[in-house]
Amino acid sequence: MIDYSKIPDIELVALLKTGDREAFAEIYTRYKRLLFVHAYKRLKSQEEVEDIIHELFATLWAKHETITFKTHLSGYLYTSIRNRILDKVYQKQKESVYIQSLQKFIDEGEAVTDHLARHNEMSALIEKEIAALPRKMRVVFELSRKAELSHREIAEQLDISEQTVRKHVQHALQTLRVKLGIYVIFYLLMHS
Repeated sequence: MIDYSKIPDIELVALLKTGDREAFAEIYTRYKRLLFVHAYKRLKSQEEVEDIIHELFATLWAKHETITFKTHLSGYLYTSIRNRILDKVYQKQKESVYIQSLQKFIDEGEAVTDHLARHNEMSALIEKEIAALPRKMRVVFELSRKAELSHREIAEQLDISEQTVRKHVQHALQTLRVKLGIYVIFYLLMHS
């Protein structure tokens, strides 16, 4: 019976290439702990380290017939684990950026949604109170604020004096101010 623990790496590699499972098991046993310690220093996650070590050895076995080592076995394994660590770190950074971006979108989305909801509520309330104004006052007010006509244009269109237009607008604003409060009037003047 062969004692694989006493076989040097170069011979283990030759046996691995022939499909010797015992040689593969010895490589795994010989390097798993060293690779784990090396990777854990960087990743600080036992689960992630175990995953990348498993991937490394799964790849090693899957390519055992065709694999060529430019350096010795330990150099190959350390280079492979380092590359996997770098890939994992890069992946985590991408995920972190994505998560931050998503959180920002969610935060801003909530703010936008909240703003739109408040805007819609306020608009509905204002429209309700405008509709409750006396008919002539409402028509003048809507031509002034919604159609953005000047007092002169409204006076010509309705065949009334500019003074009457001004009084209708002032009375409409006073009525709305009483019913809705000064903040809504300010909002109405800014957004109409």
